[in-house]
Amino acid sequence: MEESAKARGTGIGKRSPETIANYIREGKALMAFHSDGRWAGFCYMNDFDNGAMVSNSGLIVAPEFREHGLATLLKKALFDLCREKYPEASVVGITTSAAVMKINTALGFYPTAFSEMPHDEKFWKGCELCVNHDILKRTGRKFCLCTAMRFDPTVKAAVAERRFK
Repeated sequence: MEESAKARGTGIGKRSPETIANYIREGKALMAFHSDGRWAGFCYMNDFDNGAMVSNSGLIVAPEFREHGLATLLKKALFDLCREKYPEASVVGITTSAAVMKINTALGFYPTAFSEMPHDEKFWKGCELCVNHDILKRTGRKFCLCTAMRFDPTVKAAVAERRFK
């Protein structure tokens, strides 16, 4: 996964094998494998602010499986899992990837300020492992190369309600 992120030039934070194993054990990770057993992709979620927010994180697809829609399938499946486990929570993510921004937008996310991200220190600790962390740190968590995105279920419901009036 780390090699794949480096090759892609993304700001994805490096996660230890133990951390990844914990996400898998807790039912907070999704992995994709080719029918021949090769690893193809991964993503995970984490809850913050006492379950008020949940992140979609760590999306990575192995180079040989890119450009086939796997990232979209993983993000959609993770989003659905987040909504199932935390139906009232806002779903958040921070990304440097235009492809992820496009997928998130299709899922109902919107760009937002970093101040609208979780206040939980555990959320920001994950950014410390990113190559862009110095920017976030220097700006007091106000700016980064990443784009903060959020899906707010109350906003989504309000928009849907207005459409049907």
